[in-house]
Amino acid sequence: MNQRNQSISPAKLWLRLTWRMGGFAVALLWPAGTWMWWEAWALIILWLAFAVSMMWFLLRHDPALLAERMKTSPIQKGQKTWDKILLTLMFIPGMGIYLVPGFDVMRFGWSESMPVWIEVVAMLVHVPGFMFILWVMRENTFLSQVVKIDKERGHHVITTGPYAFVRHPMYSAVIVLMLAVPIALGSRFGLIPSVLAAALIIVRTYLEDRTLQKELPGYLDYMNRTRYRLIPGIW
Repeated sequence: MNQRNQSISPAKLWLRLTWRMGGFAVALLWPAGTWMWWEAWALIILWLAFAVSMMWFLLRHDPALLAERMKTSPIQKGQKTWDKILLTLMFIPGMGIYLVPGFDVMRFGWSESMPVWIEVVAMLVHVPGFMFILWVMRENTFLSQVVKIDKERGHHVITTGPYAFVRHPMYSAVIVLMLAVPIALGSRFGLIPSVLAAALIIVRTYLEDRTLQKELPGYLDYMNRTRYRLIPGIW
């Protein structure tokens, strides 16, 4: 595994995580207009447990990847122009995933509430989703938040673990979680930004494949061996 000098102290990384999780909690609870929303608190606890587990795991096994994943800016050096545009477009539906459910379910009651058992199933889906993401992170130290070829770190094709089955396993997990969040909160309207964001991610996989095929040695051969982008046997 390639390593690079860690320029961010663990204390700063924990501070960034605290800031992000605080923002996540506010994004869920402020639109609701109340603290008394058990589904939101259950989701906050789930995501907090995952964030702490991810931080602990990467601090021990891959601090370079942790520093990469914790960058605050969505615009980075070496990032493809089309990716900057796509991430800008993704911002609104991405925020809507967290903001809309509170307005829908708690403040205005736009849609009929979902059955509790469906909400619980959506919450439970988070657990294997989080575990899958940690597996992806263990295998791929080049898992940047943006599309770029990280030549400084010796970027090369990863073919092990989940990458033996699909070319973009992180996106597979993210799409599932994007859909699970509003369902766990009981929000039908919350599924609208989730579907829009998922569609943009699918577009991103297509454009990222084209970039990697042109600029990352060995990726074309990998595409020929691993045919599917997101779902084994389907697409």
